[in-house]
Amino acid sequence: MGHWRYPKLEGVSEERTARAVIRDVPMSFKEAYEVCKVIRGMELSKAKELLKRVIELKEPIPYTRYKLSIGHKRGLASRWSDFKSPIGRYPVKVAKNILKLLENVENNAISKGLNAEKLKIVHIAAHRGYYLKKWMPRAFGRATPWFRTHTSVEVIVAEV
Repeated sequence: MGHWRYPKLEGVSEERTARAVIRDVPMSFKEAYEVCKVIRGMELSKAKELLKRVIELKEPIPYTRYKLSIGHKRGLASRWSDFKSPIGRYPVKVAKNILKLLENVENNAISKGLNAEKLKIVHIAAHRGYYLKKWMPRAFGRATPWFRTHTSVEVIVAEV
């Protein structure tokens, strides 16, 4: 098992920050990377509202890195002018897990005595976890792959 450490942030005091992590959650790393890229630097309340809209299939997440063979979504490039990508999807499973993580870091910040309305996401990153490879035997000597990927996500919020 690996040893995990949070990154050291420059210019942010340790007393004004709160941290949380989820480890080895069965979700796609590629989708988690795209969601983390979008909500990095957002206020915590706006990021939570965005993820709720993604879960309701009302707003897609723009894909910038892992975007081959993905369809375009109407109005996506105009809404997300930073990414300039009309390519996107609705990663519901990832949005649910990251929403839980954001609620957890908000509770950590409140218990530390920080103001919940002034929290901003200063660091969020997705890391690849372990990769399960199983094979399901079929008729006539064949086998069907049953693969599953896992992801860890860490977040640090600061009071501004």
